[in-house]
Amino acid sequence: MTLPYSPGDDLVFQLESGFGLMRVLAAERGGDGRTVWHVLVYEEFYPDVESAEAALAGAGQLAVWNPHIPLTDRALERTPAAPLGNRPVTETELAPYREWLARSGEVFDRSVLQMLGLR
Repeated sequence: MTLPYSPGDDLVFQLESGFGLMRVLAAERGGDGRTVWHVLVYEEFYPDVESAEAALAGAGQLAVWNPHIPLTDRALERTPAAPLGNRPVTETELAPYREWLARSGEVFDRSVLQMLGLR
């Protein structure tokens, strides 16, 4: 299954008690032909999707929980997420991704919720 996301997509994901926001920084084909997704996860959680969308309207003020998580297709598929819109990815947002590239970092096969210690 090919995920319909693109770099710059803002995504909302659901938890038992609310909604969180994450952002697609980049997507690349690995040596095995699979896509590696690079996401940023914001810190705050919201009671509903409308509140999450309102927070994105002031995106410069969102606190970042994790600036870069590299994920397999399978891991991102296991994260219940939906796109809310797309904005250009900034150089500041890309810095942790570029550091990961320089050191050939690990790719995770766990959902975003598991990576953040949430289930």
